[in-house]
Amino acid sequence: LEPDGGGAPSLAGLCLRTWPCVWTARAALRRHRTQAVLGLGGFTCLPAVLAARSLGIPIGLLEINAVSGRATRRLAGFARAVFHAFPDSLPDGASEGHVCSGPPLAPSFHASPLDRDDARAAAAAELGFDPARPLLVVLGGSQGARALNHFVQAELAVLVGRGAQVLHQVGPGRMGEAAAPHERYRAVEFVAPVERALRAATLVLCRGGASTVAELGALRVPSLIVPYPHHADRHQQRNARALGHGALVVDERELGPVVAHELARLLGDDGREQRTAMARALRGRVPHDAASRILAELERWCAPAHAGIATVAAR
Repeated sequence: LEPDGGGAPSLAGLCLRTWPCVWTARAALRRHRTQAVLGLGGFTCLPAVLAARSLGIPIGLLEINAVSGRATRRLAGFARAVFHAFPDSLPDGASEGHVCSGPPLAPSFHASPLDRDDARAAAAAELGFDPARPLLVVLGGSQGARALNHFVQAELAVLVGRGAQVLHQVGPGRMGEAAAPHERYRAVEFVAPVERALRAATLVLCRGGASTVAELGALRVPSLIVPYPHHADRHQQRNARALGHGALVVDERELGPVVAHELARLLGDDGREQRTAMARALRGRVPHDAASRILAELERWCAPAHAGIATVAAR
Protein backbone atom coordinates (compact mmCIF):
# COMPACT_ATOMS: atom_id res chain seq x y z
CA LEU A 1 0.00 0.00 0.00
CA GLU A 2 2.85 2.41 0.68
CA PRO A 3 4.12 4.57 -2.17
CA ASP A 4 7.71 4.08 -3.29
CA GLY A 5 8.97 6.85 -1.02
CA GLY A 6 7.24 5.36 2.03
CA GLY A 7 4.58 6.90 4.25
CA ALA A 8 0.84 7.05 3.78
CA PRO A 9 -0.51 7.07 0.23
CA SER A 10 -2.81 9.76 -1.12
CA LEU A 11 -6.53 8.98 -1.23
CA ALA A 12 -6.26 8.24 -4.95
CA GLY A 13 -3.23 6.04 -4.36
CA LEU A 14 -5.01 4.18 -1.57
CA CYS A 15 -8.00 3.48 -3.84
CA LEU A 16 -5.74 2.19 -6.63
CA ARG A 17 -3.56 0.02 -4.40
CA THR A 18 -6.17 -1.39 -2.02
CA TRP A 19 -8.01 -3.90 -4.21
CA PRO A 20 -4.95 -5.90 -5.35
CA CYS A 21 -3.94 -6.01 -1.69
CA VAL A 22 -7.39 -7.28 -0.71
CA TRP A 23 -6.97 -10.29 -3.01
CA THR A 24 -3.52 -10.94 -1.56
CA ALA A 25 -4.97 -10.72 1.95
CA ARG A 26 -7.85 -13.08 1.05
CA ALA A 27 -5.38 -15.68 -0.15
CA ALA A 28 -3.29 -15.32 3.01
CA LEU A 29 -6.32 -15.58 5.32
CA ARG A 30 -7.49 -18.73 3.54
CA ARG A 31 -4.01 -20.25 3.55
CA HIS A 32 -3.63 -19.67 7.28
CA ARG A 33 -7.22 -20.76 8.01
CA THR A 34 -7.70 -17.51 9.92
CA GLN A 35 -10.64 -17.52 12.33
CA ALA A 36 -10.51 -13.91 13.57
CA VAL A 37 -8.80 -10.69 12.52
CA LEU A 38 -7.74 -7.85 14.81
CA GLY A 39 -7.01 -4.57 13.02
CA LEU A 40 -4.70 -2.11 14.75
CA GLY A 41 -5.72 0.97 12.79
CA GLY A 42 -3.96 2.89 10.08
CA PHE A 43 -4.33 2.53 6.34
CA THR A 44 -2.43 -0.78 6.31
CA CYS A 45 -5.28 -2.65 8.02
CA LEU A 46 -7.81 -1.72 5.31
CA PRO A 47 -7.14 -4.64 2.90
CA ALA A 48 -7.11 -7.24 5.68
CA VAL A 49 -10.38 -5.96 7.12
CA LEU A 50 -12.09 -5.93 3.71
CA ALA A 51 -10.72 -9.39 2.91
CA ALA A 52 -11.91 -10.79 6.24
CA ARG A 53 -15.34 -9.26 5.74
CA SER A 54 -15.64 -10.83 2.29
CA LEU A 55 -14.78 -14.24 3.78
CA GLY A 56 -17.14 -13.94 6.76
CA ILE A 57 -14.28 -13.87 9.26
CA PRO A 58 -15.11 -11.91 12.44
CA ILE A 59 -13.22 -8.65 12.78
CA GLY A 60 -12.08 -6.69 15.81
CA LEU A 61 -10.45 -3.27 15.84
CA LEU A 62 -8.12 -1.86 18.48
CA GLU A 63 -8.02 1.91 18.98
CA ILE A 64 -4.89 2.57 21.01
CA ASN A 65 -5.12 6.38 21.08
CA ALA A 66 -7.46 8.54 23.14
CA VAL A 67 -8.90 9.91 19.87
CA SER A 68 -10.29 7.47 17.32
CA GLY A 69 -8.31 7.48 14.08
CA ARG A 70 -9.83 7.64 10.63
CA ALA A 71 -9.40 3.90 10.02
CA THR A 72 -11.21 3.00 13.24
CA ARG A 73 -14.08 5.37 12.47
CA ARG A 74 -14.47 4.22 8.86
CA LEU A 75 -14.10 0.49 9.51
CA ALA A 76 -16.07 0.22 12.77
CA GLY A 77 -19.17 -0.82 10.83
CA PHE A 78 -17.37 -3.96 9.64
CA ALA A 79 -16.24 -4.96 13.15
CA ARG A 80 -17.88 -7.21 15.65
CA ALA A 81 -16.15 -5.21 18.42
CA VAL A 82 -13.98 -2.13 18.71
CA PHE A 83 -11.63 -2.24 21.69
CA HIS A 84 -10.68 1.17 23.09
CA ALA A 85 -7.53 1.71 25.15
CA PHE A 86 -8.88 4.90 26.70
CA PRO A 87 -12.48 5.96 27.41
CA ASP A 88 -12.02 9.29 25.59
CA SER A 89 -12.07 7.54 22.21
CA LEU A 90 -15.47 5.92 22.79
CA PRO A 91 -18.10 7.45 20.49
CA ASP A 92 -20.83 9.52 22.09
CA GLY A 93 -23.58 7.23 23.29
CA ALA A 94 -21.30 4.25 22.62
CA SER A 95 -23.32 1.42 21.18
CA GLU A 96 -22.93 -2.29 21.73
CA GLY A 97 -19.69 -3.41 20.17
CA HIS A 98 -17.54 -0.59 21.57
CA VAL A 99 -15.58 -1.76 24.61
CA CYS A 100 -13.14 0.19 26.78
CA SER A 101 -10.66 -2.61 27.37
CA GLY A 102 -7.59 -0.58 28.31
CA PRO A 103 -4.31 -0.76 26.40
CA PRO A 104 -2.87 -4.28 25.97
CA LEU A 105 0.66 -4.55 27.35
CA ALA A 106 3.14 -7.32 27.98
CA PRO A 107 2.56 -8.99 31.39
CA SER A 108 5.94 -7.75 32.63
CA PHE A 109 4.63 -4.17 32.65
CA HIS A 110 2.09 -5.13 35.28
CA ALA A 111 4.48 -6.91 37.67
CA SER A 112 4.68 -4.62 40.71
CA PRO A 113 7.68 -5.08 43.03
CA LEU A 114 7.06 -5.04 46.76
CA ASP A 115 9.49 -2.16 47.27
CA ARG A 116 9.40 0.31 44.38
CA ASP A 117 12.43 2.29 45.60
CA ASP A 118 14.57 -0.85 45.80
CA ALA A 119 13.35 -1.94 42.37
CA ARG A 120 14.16 1.47 40.89
CA ALA A 121 17.65 1.41 42.39
CA ALA A 122 18.27 -2.11 41.10
CA ALA A 123 17.13 -1.21 37.57
CA ALA A 124 19.30 1.92 37.57
CA ALA A 125 22.32 -0.11 38.65
CA GLU A 126 21.66 -2.64 35.87
CA LEU A 127 21.78 0.23 33.39
CA GLY A 128 25.09 1.44 34.82
CA PHE A 129 23.72 4.52 36.62
CA ASP A 130 24.27 5.50 40.23
CA PRO A 131 21.20 4.20 42.12
CA ALA A 132 21.65 6.89 44.75
CA ARG A 133 21.07 9.71 42.23
CA PRO A 134 17.81 10.58 40.45
CA LEU A 135 17.54 9.48 36.83
CA LEU A 136 15.70 11.38 34.10
CA VAL A 137 14.79 9.19 31.12
CA VAL A 138 14.10 11.12 27.90
CA LEU A 139 12.07 9.30 25.24
CA GLY A 140 11.18 10.94 21.95
CA GLY A 141 9.36 7.95 20.50
CA SER A 142 10.80 5.32 18.17
CA GLN A 143 12.08 7.99 15.75
CA GLY A 144 13.26 10.46 18.37
CA ALA A 145 12.03 14.03 18.76
CA ARG A 146 14.10 16.97 17.58
CA ALA A 147 12.46 19.39 20.03
CA LEU A 148 13.27 17.19 23.03
CA ASN A 149 16.80 16.60 21.75
CA HIS A 150 17.44 20.33 21.38
CA PHE A 151 16.00 20.96 24.84
CA VAL A 152 18.37 18.44 26.43
CA GLN A 153 21.29 19.87 24.45
CA ALA A 154 20.56 23.36 25.75
CA GLU A 155 19.59 22.54 29.34
CA LEU A 156 21.71 19.52 30.33
CA ALA A 157 23.89 21.67 32.59
CA VAL A 158 20.84 22.65 34.65
CA LEU A 159 19.81 19.02 35.12
CA VAL A 160 23.19 17.50 35.97
CA GLY A 161 24.12 20.60 37.96
CA ARG A 162 21.38 19.69 40.44
CA GLY A 163 22.67 16.12 40.75
CA ALA A 164 20.51 14.29 38.23
CA GLN A 165 21.55 11.68 35.68
CA VAL A 166 20.08 11.55 32.18
CA LEU A 167 19.42 8.64 29.85
CA HIS A 168 18.52 10.20 26.50
CA GLN A 169 16.99 8.32 23.58
CA VAL A 170 17.79 10.56 20.60
CA GLY A 171 16.31 8.36 17.85
CA PRO A 172 17.91 6.41 14.98
CA GLY A 173 20.55 8.36 13.11
CA ARG A 174 20.29 11.33 15.47
CA MET A 175 23.38 11.03 17.64
CA GLY A 176 24.41 14.42 16.26
CA GLU A 177 21.51 15.88 18.28
CA ALA A 178 22.85 14.51 21.57
CA ALA A 179 24.13 16.85 24.27
CA ALA A 180 27.82 17.37 24.99
CA PRO A 181 29.49 14.46 26.83
CA HIS A 182 29.12 14.38 30.61
CA GLU A 183 29.81 11.64 33.13
CA ARG A 184 26.16 11.59 34.23
CA TYR A 185 24.68 11.76 30.72
CA ARG A 186 24.23 8.93 28.24
CA ALA A 187 22.77 9.27 24.74
CA VAL A 188 21.58 6.23 22.78
CA GLU A 189 19.70 5.89 19.52
CA PHE A 190 17.15 3.53 21.03
CA VAL A 191 16.39 2.33 24.55
CA ALA A 192 15.82 -1.41 24.82
CA PRO A 193 14.27 -2.87 26.80
CA VAL A 194 12.24 0.23 27.57
CA GLU A 195 10.59 -1.45 30.57
CA ARG A 196 13.87 -1.57 32.49
CA ALA A 197 14.58 2.10 31.72
CA LEU A 198 11.11 3.12 32.90
CA ARG A 199 11.50 1.12 36.11
CA ALA A 200 14.86 2.85 36.69
CA ALA A 201 13.46 6.34 36.05
CA THR A 202 12.78 8.85 38.76
CA LEU A 203 10.97 10.92 36.15
CA VAL A 204 10.36 10.60 32.39
CA LEU A 205 10.38 13.37 29.79
CA CYS A 206 8.64 12.14 26.65
CA ARG A 207 6.17 12.55 23.80
CA GLY A 208 2.56 11.44 24.22
CA GLY A 209 2.49 8.34 22.04
CA ALA A 210 -0.14 5.83 23.13
CA SER A 211 2.28 3.01 23.95
CA THR A 212 4.53 5.26 26.02
CA VAL A 213 1.56 6.70 27.92
CA ALA A 214 0.18 3.22 28.60
CA GLU A 215 3.53 1.96 29.85
CA LEU A 216 3.99 4.97 32.14
CA GLY A 217 0.54 4.38 33.57
CA ALA A 218 1.06 0.67 34.10
CA LEU A 219 4.39 1.17 35.88
CA ARG A 220 3.13 4.31 37.68
CA VAL A 221 6.10 6.44 36.65
CA PRO A 222 5.69 10.24 37.02
CA SER A 223 6.28 12.07 33.77
CA LEU A 224 6.41 15.38 31.98
CA ILE A 225 4.82 14.86 28.57
CA VAL A 226 5.39 17.15 25.58
CA PRO A 227 2.76 16.13 22.99
CA TYR A 228 3.68 16.26 19.32
CA PRO A 229 1.90 19.44 18.21
CA HIS A 230 1.36 18.83 14.49
CA HIS A 231 -1.22 16.02 14.43
CA ALA A 232 -4.54 17.38 13.19
CA ASP A 233 -6.52 15.64 15.93
CA ARG A 234 -3.90 16.39 18.65
CA HIS A 235 -4.29 12.85 19.92
CA GLN A 236 -1.04 12.95 21.90
CA GLN A 237 -2.50 15.75 24.00
CA ARG A 238 -5.53 13.59 24.77
CA ASN A 239 -3.35 10.56 25.42
CA ALA A 240 -1.32 12.49 27.98
CA ARG A 241 -4.41 13.78 29.74
CA ALA A 242 -5.60 10.18 30.17
CA LEU A 243 -2.98 9.91 32.94
CA GLY A 244 -4.71 12.63 34.97
CA HIS A 245 -2.56 14.09 37.74
CA GLY A 246 0.05 11.40 37.13
CA ALA A 247 1.60 13.46 34.33
CA LEU A 248 2.41 17.10 33.70
CA VAL A 249 1.63 18.24 30.15
CA VAL A 250 3.83 20.94 28.59
CA ASP A 251 3.43 22.64 25.24
CA GLU A 252 6.49 22.19 23.02
CA ARG A 253 6.79 25.98 22.69
CA GLU A 254 7.38 26.25 26.44
CA LEU A 255 10.51 24.09 26.44
CA GLY A 256 13.36 26.17 27.83
CA PRO A 257 15.09 27.21 31.06
CA VAL A 258 11.89 27.43 33.11
CA VAL A 259 10.94 23.83 32.27
CA ALA A 260 14.53 22.68 32.88
CA HIS A 261 14.54 24.18 36.39
CA GLU A 262 11.14 22.62 37.11
CA LEU A 263 12.45 19.22 35.99
CA ALA A 264 15.50 19.64 38.20
CA ARG A 265 13.25 20.47 41.15
CA LEU A 266 10.98 17.50 40.53
CA LEU A 267 13.96 15.16 40.29
CA GLY A 268 15.41 16.34 43.61
CA ASP A 269 14.37 16.07 47.24
CA ASP A 270 12.10 19.11 46.85
CA GLY A 271 10.03 17.17 44.32
CA ARG A 272 9.76 13.90 46.24
CA GLU A 273 6.32 14.59 47.68
CA GLN A 274 4.92 15.64 44.29
CA ARG A 275 6.43 12.59 42.58
CA THR A 276 4.83 10.34 45.18
CA ALA A 277 1.46 12.00 44.62
CA MET A 278 1.82 11.64 40.85
CA ALA A 279 2.64 7.94 41.15
CA ARG A 280 -0.35 7.47 43.45
CA ALA A 281 -2.60 9.23 40.93
CA LEU A 282 -1.63 6.64 38.30
CA ARG A 283 -2.94 3.73 40.34
CA GLY A 284 -5.72 2.03 38.40
CA ARG A 285 -5.34 4.25 35.31
CA VAL A 286 -4.23 1.29 33.18
CA PRO A 287 -6.07 -2.00 33.82
CA HIS A 288 -3.92 -5.09 34.15
CA ASP A 289 -6.23 -7.41 32.22
CA ALA A 290 -6.63 -5.59 28.88
CA ALA A 291 -4.66 -8.09 26.79
CA SER A 292 -6.38 -11.10 28.37
CA ARG A 293 -9.85 -9.54 27.90
CA ILE A 294 -9.22 -8.87 24.21
CA LEU A 295 -7.76 -12.34 23.71
CA ALA A 296 -10.70 -13.99 25.47
CA GLU A 297 -13.14 -12.22 23.16
CA LEU A 298 -11.18 -13.21 20.04
CA GLU A 299 -11.05 -16.83 21.25
CA ARG A 300 -14.81 -16.77 21.83
CA TRP A 301 -15.29 -15.77 18.19
CA CYS A 302 -13.05 -18.64 17.13
CA ALA A 303 -14.94 -21.26 19.11
CA PRO A 304 -17.66 -21.88 16.47
CA ALA A 305 -14.98 -22.30 13.81
CA HIS A 306 -13.18 -24.83 16.00
CA ALA A 307 -16.44 -26.70 16.48
CA GLY A 308 -17.01 -26.78 12.73
CA ILE A 309 -13.53 -28.14 12.10
CA ALA A 310 -14.06 -30.82 14.76
CA THR A 311 -17.37 -31.86 13.17
CA VAL A 312 -15.78 -32.21 9.74
CA ALA A 313 -12.93 -34.22 11.24
CA ALA A 314 -15.39 -36.56 13.00
CA ARG A 315 -17.17 -37.27 9.74
